[in-house]
Amino acid sequence: MLKLVQDTTADAVDDPEAMAIDLDEMCRIAAQEMLAVALAAERRAYLEAHAGELDAAGHRLVVGNGSARARKVTTGAGVVEVRAPRVDDRREGERYSSAILPAYMRKSPKVTEVLPILYLRGLSTGDFAPALGEFFGSAAGLSASTVNRLTEAWQAEHADWNERDLSGLDYVYFWADGVHFNIRLEEDRLCCLVIVGVRLDGTKELVALADGYRESTDSWAEVLRGLRNRGLSAPMLAVGDGALGFWGALREVFPETREQRCWVHRTKNVLDALPKRLHDEAKDAVRNIYSAPSRTEALEAVKTFTETYAEFKKATDKITGELEALLAFFDFPVEHWVHLRTTNPIESTFSTVRLRTRVTRGAGSRKAGLAMAYKLLDAAQDRWRKIGGAELVPLVRAGSTFIDGKLRERSDNTAETTTDTDTDQGSVAA
Repeated sequence: MLKLVQDTTADAVDDPEAMAIDLDEMCRIAAQEMLAVALAAERRAYLEAHAGELDAAGHRLVVGNGSARARKVTTGAGVVEVRAPRVDDRREGERYSSAILPAYMRKSPKVTEVLPILYLRGLSTGDFAPALGEFFGSAAGLSASTVNRLTEAWQAEHADWNERDLSGLDYVYFWADGVHFNIRLEEDRLCCLVIVGVRLDGTKELVALADGYRESTDSWAEVLRGLRNRGLSAPMLAVGDGALGFWGALREVFPETREQRCWVHRTKNVLDALPKRLHDEAKDAVRNIYSAPSRTEALEAVKTFTETYAEFKKATDKITGELEALLAFFDFPVEHWVHLRTTNPIESTFSTVRLRTRVTRGAGSRKAGLAMAYKLLDAAQDRWRKIGGAELVPLVRAGSTFIDGKLRERSDNTAETTTDTDTDQGSVAA
């Protein structure tokens, strides 16, 4: 622990250690004194502002009235003891209330904000007392009733968010996935249906989060219809795992949206259909397909893969069976390919949700689990980066043609020509 030692002589002090001042304690004492001064100044300003208000006998209606009983308040500097100045305000319908230290406050706003954040990030309620006791100097934790109030507030916030107007929003790309985690007091696992979208400026944003039953088509259709009915237009491309009921729902609600299968999930599916001894070679062969610089070269890599593993038809069918949906990303800007080939934006973000549920062995109910996931994702999206080539997103929404990731522009005689591009990146000048 840091300590500040006063500069003194041995003659003045017999025990130098007695002059050692704990730095944290010093900050706490200073905070306590500053708070007392601020509260006194606040009351003085209030009394001076109303000094001219008198009753019929000429007596002031607003006067000081001593101090309240001492109470302990948890602040960022630790726990400080405060005696709040009181005011006797005899005006009808008026009452003095400190803006610095409201009545019944026991924690500063910043401490109040950080406690639910720590809870969301993985600190269990049983850990709060010892953990925060070391920091604040007291066992200032979250009680079970406080946690219940938090989750109820989050559920209400999530419900309002699910009814928000979407007519002013536009998402060009969707990532969709179903994420499962345990519910402590129920047998069935919670399946979160998640959609993350890309706006016209390239920013990523949480679009939908709902409780779905086994990722069924009906559950996904309900989510998508809700988005459409609240004014959302169809995205240009949706990315997801091939096993989702999402695709049937998408074709029903947004039939004009292109489909892109996640290559991470598809690679796992292919390897599951092959002997383990072939996994390393097969993984490289699959990578050659989705990392090809053009659709033509990707198709050549597909041919090589199917010929090499012809005896494992189940594995090759997983590539050839949905080839168009696997290679759809070639019709979009090359700068976007790394984002469009996987559902990683959802998978990586949900790591914090899994951390939280591992600590608590699952949320207590489906509603609480969904609300917790919503709050975590809502907080996380502030840190999400824009996709690469964000300036090209409006061109995608405008229906511009991209061939092998390169923009095609019409010349004066209306013939389509390929714009000059950077040979390494395949990027274009818009």
